[in-house]
Amino acid sequence: MSSMAKGITRDAIVEAALAVLDEAGMDGLTLRAVAQRLDVKAPALYWHVRDKKTLLDEMGTRVWTEIAAAAGSGERSDWRDALTSYATIARRGLLAHRDGARAFSGTYLTDASVLRDQEADLAWMEQQGFTVDAATDAFAIVTAFTIGTCIEEQERLQAADARYALALRDERVDAASHPRVAASGRRAASGNADARFAAQLAAVIEGVGGLRGGLRGGLREGLREGLRTAPAQAESGRMEA
Repeated sequence: MSSMAKGITRDAIVEAALAVLDEAGMDGLTLRAVAQRLDVKAPALYWHVRDKKTLLDEMGTRVWTEIAAAAGSGERSDWRDALTSYATIARRGLLAHRDGARAFSGTYLTDASVLRDQEADLAWMEQQGFTVDAATDAFAIVTAFTIGTCIEEQERLQAADARYALALRDERVDAASHPRVAASGRRAASGNADARFAAQLAAVIEGVGGLRGGLRGGLREGLREGLRTAPAQAESGRMEA
């Protein structure tokens, strides 16, 4: 290990990287920017993180570990409450960081403690009448919904220009020709994001209930194919250094 890297820990790098992300977003997150925040040269980081993808994995592991710990610490009355709590906590954790949902989707988790939390969650879902496969699919569906919703939400909130402003949308969408589109867009733009997420999540979880006890052939295989391809689609949105 070089003399520059001796005083730097992986935790310190992750802390600095999260700070850079919050300030500059995904486009501004580089190893050079993280090194500057730590007052070292970029090569000093390579002992712990070899590139931006590895850095994002470490950052994502930190965030998802905190989400898993928070979700597992509460009381669970039934599987619906458990999934609702998990999604709500995950959304809060992702929205806590600029571009958080985009940065931490498709994360390769590097902390084995996450496996312990996942094992406990799957075992508990078995007690609620899910098979291990069905429980895995249930968490995957809820996670995908939460990440997708957060990506959309953050894009609107963090837009550098006024493209999502309600007034501009009203000018662009002719309410006389497209009354339903105009009304739905206005509701989405002016409504309470927390309440909208909760309502949509409830519908998702209601559908997830169909996994309890198993799904019939075609629907089950279609679901699994979608879940199989989702990680690759999420990974394509991550930027390399």
